[in-house]
Amino acid sequence: MRIANSTFERVEEFKYLGTTLTNQNSIAEEIKSGLNSGNACYHSLQNILSSRLLSKNLKIKINRTLILSVVLYRCETWSLTLREERKLWVFENRVLRRIFGPRSEEVTVEWRRLHNEELNDL
Repeated sequence: MRIANSTFERVEEFKYLGTTLTNQNSIAEEIKSGLNSGNACYHSLQNILSSRLLSKNLKIKINRTLILSVVLYRCETWSLTLREERKLWVFENRVLRRIFGPRSEEVTVEWRRLHNEELNDL
């Protein structure tokens, strides 16, 4: 009995249950997709986050419940490298800078962006 010679096509990546799986077990595309979705969510809420009518505490709650949940959707299986973790921190700091706005220096009376340490303290 002779078995037919079949060739298998090698798949580089595919989507399974909404998650992109690759043959290298890379999650870079997943994080990129999450950041793109979070960016779209951030831009749709941009007027709310820059409004002076809402308190900063309410804006932070909006960020945590809406924007970060979109970015971190399906993150339970991620094993992050330092580069990927840094991308997530950069995104979060950008949103927080929009919420808190610039600071005025008391001595020089110039506006400046908040430093990362100041964002973490706030």
